[in-house]
Amino acid sequence: MNKLSIKSGDTVVVLSGKDKGKQGKVMSVMPDAGKVVVEKVNMVSRHTRPRQQGEQGGILQKEAPIYACKVQRVCPKCNKPTRPAHKLLAGGKKVRVCKKCGAEI
Repeated sequence: MNKLSIKSGDTVVVLSGKDKGKQGKVMSVMPDAGKVVVEKVNMVSRHTRPRQQGEQGGILQKEAPIYACKVQRVCPKCNKPTRPAHKLLAGGKKVRVCKKCGAEI
């Protein structure tokens, strides 16, 4: 099982590939495959046929998973891409912090 520093709901920026530089929110994380699904990034066409009467078929656009190593977390305070560091609080709670500005992520 792979440990990912990216969680669902994080804002990330794409580092490489056809969508390089795009920012988006992480919709789902697949740690066993090492992939994440980011909204409006890596859009693919899916051809669907209507399964029930009255249902619409056609070509749908949806997000496909991309490797988690190709995205980096964006700090909400300094708005820069950063690898999160980990810090222990006084109560024993482990939190992610920005390496650039030190803000809690």
